[in-house]
Amino acid sequence: MIRKNNNLLSMENLLKAMKLPSILEHYQEIVDFAEREKWEYNRFLKELLEIELEGRIKRKLERLLKQSFLPKEKNLSSFDLSCMPSKIKRIVPELCTGKFVERAENVLAFGLPGRGKTHLVCAIGHELIKKSIPVLFLSTQKLVSQLLRAKRDYELDVAIKKLDRFPVIILDDIGYVKQNREEMEVLFTFLSERYERKSVMITSNLVFSQWEQIFKDPLTTAAAIDRLVHHSFILEIPETVKSFRMNEACQRLEIDILNHENEIETGHETNK
Repeated sequence: MIRKNNNLLSMENLLKAMKLPSILEHYQEIVDFAEREKWEYNRFLKELLEIELEGRIKRKLERLLKQSFLPKEKNLSSFDLSCMPSKIKRIVPELCTGKFVERAENVLAFGLPGRGKTHLVCAIGHELIKKSIPVLFLSTQKLVSQLLRAKRDYELDVAIKKLDRFPVIILDDIGYVKQNREEMEVLFTFLSERYERKSVMITSNLVFSQWEQIFKDPLTTAAAIDRLVHHSFILEIPETVKSFRMNEACQRLEIDILNHENEIETGHETNK
C-alpha cells in the first residue's frame, strides 16, 4: 500500500515510536553511504534491519549480564584452565555449549578454598549468557535468607516460582548453611523444586561425605545428594592445584617489589 498523505511524522519520531533505537542511531550514516554506493532499496532495507537486530541482541546480552550478578572479571579468558585436571579441561567446553541446561542437568564444583571453583562456574555462566541463556549468581547465604523471608511471609512457593525464569542458578559456597534446621529446609525445598526442571551450578568446600553438616540428618542429606547427582557434571579440583588467590597475591607482591626497585634506581639516577 502506497500512502499519498504527505502529513507524516518525521523519520526520527517514527523510529522512536516503533522502538527502533539502533536504526535511529545509524540511519543517516546508512542513508549517506547507500546514496554514494547507489544501493537498491532491498539492500538498504536489509542493512537497516540487520543493524537493528544486532543492536537488540547486544542490548539483550547486556540486560542478561546485568541481572545475572555475575562478577565481570570472573570470565573464561581470565581463568587459567591449563592448571586444571584433564577431566575438567574436557568437560568445560561441553558445558559452555549450554546443552546441559536443555537437559536440566546440574554442575557441582568441589575443591579447597581459593582453587578457582567460583571463577570456573562463573566463567561458564558468562558463556551461557552469550548464548542468551538467563543465569543468576548468588551466594547460598543470600538465597537462603531470601527464601526464609518468603517462608515467614507464607510466600515460599511464590519466591521459588519467580526463580524459574532463570534456567541456571549458580549457588556459591553451599557449605555455608550449617546454622539451623529452618535454613536447611528451605534450601532442600528449593533444590527439590528444580530437580529435573531447571539447572543449578553449585560450589562447595565440603565433599559429599561432609554434607550432613548442611542438611543435618542422614536421610535429608542422602535425598539432596541423590537429586543433585542424578543428572550432573562433577568438577573436582584436586589439592595439587595451587591456590588462585595465593598466586594472585604473589604476583601482586612481585609487581610491588619491582616497582619499588625501579623507584630506588630512578632516585639514584636523579641524584647523580
